[in-house]
Amino acid sequence: MEMNAGENLAIMGPSGSGKSTLLHLIGTLDFPTSGEIEINSRNPFTLTEPELARFRNQVIGFVFQDHHLLPQFTVLENVLIPAFANPVHNGKTLEQRAKDLLNRVGLENRWNHLPSQLSGGESQRVAVARALINKPSLLLCDEPTGNLDADTAKNVAVLLFELHREEQNILIVVTHNPELASRFDKTLRLTHGQLL
Repeated sequence: MEMNAGENLAIMGPSGSGKSTLLHLIGTLDFPTSGEIEINSRNPFTLTEPELARFRNQVIGFVFQDHHLLPQFTVLENVLIPAFANPVHNGKTLEQRAKDLLNRVGLENRWNHLPSQLSGGESQRVAVARALINKPSLLLCDEPTGNLDADTAKNVAVLLFELHREEQNILIVVTHNPELASRFDKTLRLTHGQLL
C-alpha cells in the first residue's frame, strides 16, 4: 500500500480482523514482526526510541475513539500538549495555531473549559485539533465517530475532511461505519490479514 500527500483511505473489516493493530503499526505504536513501513521515505523502526518518539510526535497525528483528553488541563492546554515535546516551536505561534484550530472546530468559546465541561462531540473535536497541532503529514483515526450520536458523528466527519483538505495530509481512518467510509476516495477491507 502506498499513499501520497492529500490522499485519504478508509479501512473496514469485522471486529478482531486487525484494523486497530494495522493502524498502530502504521503509527509506530507497535513494531512489525515482518515487512517494512516507510513514512516520508524513512523506516521509523530503525530509529532509537527517543528519535522514534520525536518522529511520531512531529510526523503522525492520532485521533482515537475515546478522545483521551487529560482532565486536569483546559481545552487549549490539551491541544498544546503534543507541541510541548518539540522545543523548536515558538510558544506564541503555537498558541495561536491552537486557538486557530479550536476556532476551526467550532470551540472558540471553550478554550478555558475543562474536558468534564464538554460534550462527547466537543471532546472529539478537541482531539482532532490536538492531532493537528504539529501539522502532521499523516493523520490516523481509529473509529473517530464510534462513540458519538449520528448527527455529531456526521459533523465530526465533515470537519475531519475539511481539515484534511486544508492541511493536505494523508488521512487513514479505521471504521465500522459504512456511511463514514463512503466519504473516502478509497476504501480497503481487512480480511484474513490482507487489505483488499
